[in-house]
Amino acid sequence: MNKMPFPVRIGCWLVLMQLIVFSCKKDEPDPYVPVPDPPAPTAFDINSIKDTYPEVAPLISSPSWGPYNVHDPSIIKADDYYYCYSTDVGYGISDAALTPGLQVRRSKDLIQWQFVGWVFQGAPAMGANFIRQNGGTPNRLVWAPYVLKVGAEYRLYYSLASNNAARSVIGLATASSPQGPWTEKGIVVNSFTTSGAMTNAIDPTVIVDQQGQHHMYFGSAFDGIYTLKLDAATGLAQTSGDRGRRIAQRGFTNGSINGNIEAPEIIYNQEQGKYYLFISYDWLLTKYNVRVGRSASPEGPFLDFNGRDINLVEDHGPMILAPYQFTGHSGWQGTAHCAVFQENGQYYIAHQGRPGIDPYYMDLHVRKMFWTQSGWPVVSPERYAGEDNAAVAQADLAGEWEQIKLNHRVVPGFEREQSSPDFQAATPLTLAASGTFNNSTSNTWTYTAPWLELKYSDGTLDKVYVQKGRDWENKKNTIVFTGLNNTGTAVWGKKK
Repeated sequence: MNKMPFPVRIGCWLVLMQLIVFSCKKDEPDPYVPVPDPPAPTAFDINSIKDTYPEVAPLISSPSWGPYNVHDPSIIKADDYYYCYSTDVGYGISDAALTPGLQVRRSKDLIQWQFVGWVFQGAPAMGANFIRQNGGTPNRLVWAPYVLKVGAEYRLYYSLASNNAARSVIGLATASSPQGPWTEKGIVVNSFTTSGAMTNAIDPTVIVDQQGQHHMYFGSAFDGIYTLKLDAATGLAQTSGDRGRRIAQRGFTNGSINGNIEAPEIIYNQEQGKYYLFISYDWLLTKYNVRVGRSASPEGPFLDFNGRDINLVEDHGPMILAPYQFTGHSGWQGTAHCAVFQENGQYYIAHQGRPGIDPYYMDLHVRKMFWTQSGWPVVSPERYAGEDNAAVAQADLAGEWEQIKLNHRVVPGFEREQSSPDFQAATPLTLAASGTFNNSTSNTWTYTAPWLELKYSDGTLDKVYVQKGRDWENKKNTIVFTGLNNTGTAVWGKKK
């Protein structure tokens, strides 16, 4: 066998290695040719949020649901995100086809929401088994969650109803992360009873009072809103089998109840030194509205605007959020079952909103909430859009406005009787630079930022909080106000 001399072999080897190196590098970019940067992500356009969402309504489009298909929200802040947990619903999707398990979304700014999945894979087993063991058939879908953090543990309370009216359970699941996985811990309370008054065991909310005692508030229809003490260590009922006691109910007209009462939400305001209990009145698809009572104690009694116990057999105010309609828009109805939370001293209220053009769509609304000088919460007439709370100059107030007064028409009954949303419609308001309004020298206004006072010739006094806001109906920035008048009626305004 012939062999090449050693120096020749070395030379060939070097040439071969150069060829190999060249061939390996031939696909790399020329270092002298600039590589273009990847395209910048498209900036979020707030105008992309619509009232209706047919293009993303189907279940297959759930990754794009964002603020859509939201009902009965509960919101908690965890690190950089707000997490929203809500009832199993979907526009145009039958109950049999919907994915059960409680929907989860998250957002960094309370405006742009990302759908991230479900809490459970199906109905929670403990709740479903309890219902079966007591002769019922559990619903496929899960309703009205509430979430809070205790130490390092996230506690999520869920509502599971059945085929039998008012035979429901509220269960507890826990996790170390707001995205789960969630582990069921047990049944907190049930409404399986054959005698005596009892509310429906759904719609939980929980507060840890100033002494560290945990309290749950819950209920829908039947016998009003109940409160129940919880074991702080477990999150379950402090006394097994306890169903709590009633703390709120509704009035009657000619022997018929004035409408539904449900969906409590409880907070403590340190500055006011009071507990605030928010409650939803009336039918969820139409007249749904939010009332509030307050108390120095989590045990109550909770008092209304007139100092009346909300456990008396009568309707109570103030009503701070209700179906409304600004000019040129179909209006928003079903505006209740709220979540109330705060971040860095700013309070927010979140709830479902159903557009009047088609009230089967369900959108998540988040609004700023403020406090009157007498200690009552009031809600912005427009959804939050990232605006700050910088003071509005007096010179900017003069001009044309739309005003809404949240009056209420009692319609006893439920779905069948409350077929109308009873929209509270906007009326014109003109503020003159001279300090009068509506072209009458007998009507006067004064302003000490942020409070605007409108004094009517008939003695009515509207005292409202002025702030910057977004005109969602006309897609532009504006000025808004919210407050109560001297009779406890909520007053809203939006400058044109």
